[in-house]
Amino acid sequence: MHRLFMKSISRIAALAALVSIALAFPAPSRAENPSGFVGVQVCTGCHQQQSDLWRGSHHALAMQPATEATVIGDFSGATVSHFGVLTTLSRADGKFRVHTDGPDGALHDYDVAYTFGVAPLQQYLIALPGGRLQALGIAWDSRPKTEGGQRWFQLYPDQKLPAGDRLHWTGRDQTWNYQCADCHSTNLSKNYDLTTDTYKTSWVDVDVSCEACHGPGARHVAWAQPYTGPQARKPLPAASPTEHFGLTNWLKPTDDGHWEMNAETGIAQRTEKLVSAELDTCAACHSRRRPIVPNALPGPSLLDSYAPALLEPGLYHADGQIDGEVFEYGSFVQSRMYQAGVTCSNCHEPHSATLRAEGNTLCAQCHMPEKFDTAAHTHHPVGSTGAQCVNCHMPTKNYMVVDARRDHSFRIPRPDLTTSIGVPNACTQCHTRQSPEWASRAIAEWYPKGRQTQPHYGTALNAGRTGALGAEHALDQVILDPTVPAIARASALLLLPRIATRASAPALQAAITDNDPLVRAAVPRALPASLPPPLVQATAALFADPVRTVRIEAARALAGIDPQALAPDQRDGFAKAMQELHAAEMVNADRPEAHLNLGLLDLRQRQPAEAQAEYQTALRLDPTFVPAMVNLADLDRISGQDQQGADMLRKAMATEPDNADVRYSLGLLFVRQHNYAEALVLLRRASELAPNNPRYSYVYAIALSSSGAPDQAIAELERAHRQTPGDRDVLIALVSIAREKGDLDKAQFYGSELMRLNPVTR
Repeated sequence: MHRLFMKSISRIAALAALVSIALAFPAPSRAENPSGFVGVQVCTGCHQQQSDLWRGSHHALAMQPATEATVIGDFSGATVSHFGVLTTLSRADGKFRVHTDGPDGALHDYDVAYTFGVAPLQQYLIALPGGRLQALGIAWDSRPKTEGGQRWFQLYPDQKLPAGDRLHWTGRDQTWNYQCADCHSTNLSKNYDLTTDTYKTSWVDVDVSCEACHGPGARHVAWAQPYTGPQARKPLPAASPTEHFGLTNWLKPTDDGHWEMNAETGIAQRTEKLVSAELDTCAACHSRRRPIVPNALPGPSLLDSYAPALLEPGLYHADGQIDGEVFEYGSFVQSRMYQAGVTCSNCHEPHSATLRAEGNTLCAQCHMPEKFDTAAHTHHPVGSTGAQCVNCHMPTKNYMVVDARRDHSFRIPRPDLTTSIGVPNACTQCHTRQSPEWASRAIAEWYPKGRQTQPHYGTALNAGRTGALGAEHALDQVILDPTVPAIARASALLLLPRIATRASAPALQAAITDNDPLVRAAVPRALPASLPPPLVQATAALFADPVRTVRIEAARALAGIDPQALAPDQRDGFAKAMQELHAAEMVNADRPEAHLNLGLLDLRQRQPAEAQAEYQTALRLDPTFVPAMVNLADLDRISGQDQQGADMLRKAMATEPDNADVRYSLGLLFVRQHNYAEALVLLRRASELAPNNPRYSYVYAIALSSSGAPDQAIAELERAHRQTPGDRDVLIALVSIAREKGDLDKAQFYGSELMRLNPVTR
């Protein structure tokens, strides 16, 4: 799911100081010391230096009550027009007011409750009934005028978003309580009630304060009492390896390693492997992830509280570069920096959230400038834009229109991959008039034995995404290669189901016992629909995995299995993992997607009535949620009520006219009803709307052939084959239809392609 507003936090120090003002809004509120949290004011009593750094930081200004001191946008009667809706931003009765279209489409006045972030943009939250805070679709560009800022702008400038659209500011996809709250406030409890579809969200601190990272502070305060204040009785002791001053989440490394410069390579090395909870703590918010426990506390490993996104299309390019709004974690764990033991605070001062140094000086902490900050290395004049390390190794992409964020994978520029698999590269991002081939030649000339001479996992991931010939073998090689980042190996697993044969069994078996939980958690999602008994037993072993995400994905994969096929101890583990899976989905019970997932689980467990109830709950939360409509129609198919299903699919098609899945499902329904003329129209349109889906092309071609149009069928299949040359069903259909048509040369040609894909082994 999109986390659309989670990272509008300041990229520069802000002007305002922390303002502790309670506004009279019934929704979010300060909680009364739950779970041992004490609040930032208690912490600042002893930790003044850290507090001074924190005030004005991205974290301190993550969310604030809307006051004269915190609102930086122009509320002097400014107007913004967007697709016929005129929004006016003004002040009245000491409040900041927005006159804009509400959930009914009519214009209303709304008071701003909270500011959200501060730079390069500031958003504004408005309280609506049901305890909801909604993020306004108009934001203030807080950059200087010289950079195009100091203006109001639309977050979706090219989209008309009427009331009722999920992305309209009043829509469910803009609800702060779900989308962004847990990362902008401390010890947030969503407190959602499914029965009434309302929230009573609470927090300890309105912003991201000390306990958001260090954990609840009551135990630390109790530990410190003998050593602090006027009644102090003892000198402050050194940190104990086990007690850590009573802190619940110790963020300093617990190994004995340190950094030493390697004079030969010019790169610092750690004397011991890093052991630290820091990355998992930061990644809880600086990642694209799905929470799997309610009110997660800092401290446990990331995958015990969250299921992070992998390198999936739409989120990452095939080589792992950022594409969608994914934040930093997924990039960073691909990097050599991460493998070497670098962590967030090596570059970022954790309390001020600023960089520890500016420009190449920051990189010089670990990379000897005499070797790297030179024209001989950068091939750009020293001090120029092209000689800045980040511009080659951390290229930017804009999100939320004005927020340029850097890719944290610290990768070597690979314009050769642009020419081979179409991914971006840092070189032509700056040299916009030059071609990737030009950049590739330059890199090869500068570094004839450079990284571009070595294989990259992006080639295999791209092959898996496009269904290229040889994709299965390439993905298996990535999965089995321990030198490839774990997130890339896990991502390779997700691409296997569409193309895997028995040849992938060794890779799947090895992944089940992989040392990295990211890989183990991906294995269940890679399994074929029909599992042989040995693979069932191997997967069932994951019920006892120490990491929660792994256990719940194993439960999801085996949800439809007969428990009697498991050993007694595995049955117990299965039952517990299923409970964890259900609880994980209910963490986001306010989302229709969670109920869709629960319905799918019910169906796999042969409980259609329960599945129907979940799909209906999803539609109660969002009457326009098309996936629930499609699945309800499928339940109608199972129960022999296709006419009722057709009505539901027509409703879905009216809701989303360009949804290929809906047209495909309705087309199949018409095939079952022998309404071939309408079926062909729908199946053709589905293949047009989803040209990269070979299944849609295959089914459409079979329908064409059956209706007496073999030439059109072959043309459609050939197009699909060019798009995904490794799809077996397409090749089999090409051979079959060409043979039936009497075109034996064509049948033989595609038969040889099929043999290349599935060579006969003895």
